[in-house]
Order: sequence, then C-alpha cells, then structure tokens
Amino acid sequence: MEDQVAEQSVLGIVPARGGSKGIPGKNIRQLAGKPLLAHTAIAAKKSTYLSRILLTTDDAEIARVGKQAGLEVPFIRPAELALDSTPMIDVVLHVLQWVRERGERYDAICLLQPTSPLRSGETIDRCIRSLWHRGVDTVVSVRPVPHEYNPYWVFVETGEGLLERSVRDREISCRQQLPNAYRCDGGVYVVRTPVIIENHALYGQTTLGVTSPESEAFDLDTEEQWIALERSLRSEP
Repeated sequence: MEDQVAEQSVLGIVPARGGSKGIPGKNIRQLAGKPLLAHTAIAAKKSTYLSRILLTTDDAEIARVGKQAGLEVPFIRPAELALDSTPMIDVVLHVLQWVRERGERYDAICLLQPTSPLRSGETIDRCIRSLWHRGVDTVVSVRPVPHEYNPYWVFVETGEGLLERSVRDREISCRQQLPNAYRCDGGVYVVRTPVIIENHALYGQTTLGVTSPESEAFDLDTEEQWIALERSLRSEP
C-alpha cells in the first residue's frame, strides 16, 4: 500500500498574493522570527510525498522571500488572478496549465495556504496517503465542530429576518444523537488532478476529512488572531 502512494506524483501549490486586506503584508510578515510564508515552506519540505513545491504569487517581494524559504517560484502570477475576488480554483488551474505546457503531469495537487502556519509535514503526508488508500477525489484537513454548533442545532436567517433550521430533514434534541460534524481548518487540500481539470473545482464526488491535531489547526484571518498566535509561539519552551 505504501508503494502505491510513493508511485503517485503530487504537486505542492503554495498561493501567496500581495495586497492582503485583513493583515497587510501577512505573507512576508515575521511570525516568531520567520516570514509567515516560511512556516508553510518548512512543513512542505518535510513531506515525503510532494514531488515538487511551487509558490504562485503576483508580488516580487513575496517571490524573493519564497525563494529564500526554499520554494520554487518559476513564474509570476498574472495580476488578474490575484484579486480579492479571484477564486482559488482559478489559481490552481493556472498552475496546472503552466506545468502541463512544460510537459509535466501530476496525479494530484496539494494546496497549502500560508495562513495555516502550524500545519506539519506529517499532517500533509497523512492527507496524501488517505487520498490513495481510500480512493476518494478530495482529502481536506478538518477539526471537529463542537456539538453546540452542529448543523442540526444551528439556525440561519431568512430574507425576512426570521430563523430557520440549517438542517430540516429531522429534528434532533439529544446531543448523543447528533452526527459528527467537522469544519475545514484550511491547512491541507489534496485533490486528484483529473477532478480539478474536469470539474473546475477542488471537490469531487467523494471527500474525506483527516483530523488535524488541535495544536496545528490555526487559520490566520485577523490582526487579533496574529497577535494571539505570536504570543502563544513566543511563550513556548
């Protein structure tokens, strides 16, 4: 089974555009003594199964920092693919087109966003192994959702300002009867290449979740989160 995994080619893709609004300059900002981007580069290089790791960016300074961190930066992403509104799937498709034009083919891609700096090389490899062992289209790293936020107990607001249950097929009042629920933690996405090309999507018909250790599941989105993470990392022995 392990030989089967080793035979597959997986392209690591690290997306890092300039012009971040939530945390200005976040991809090259220092976090615990290293640029944010470097934390992902270190984890990616520890992976056993990534065949190649490419950084896709529109920003020359991010490209320079990425190269220093050991990532390949063979092209600069077009500006029209680095907007706030640019879907991630378009960024991935651009990378795949670039490598295909140069005669390279990969069985799957592994998307590693710099905003998940705590994810480890082992978690990356667990996700990649799971893709081949389970025969699914997509594997994502996840964390359990607390029962009080389970979709069966969550309400959404209607256009009229009223509340309705998120899941309405049946009502569950007992916590013990709730199905397990998970959220994507943003750390790892592994997707078979044909799924991406044929569906223009990161999700196929079958998706598997691999639970990240709680210590790794941190997705940076705000300045407050950055300050909290910086404080936590600096307090570690």
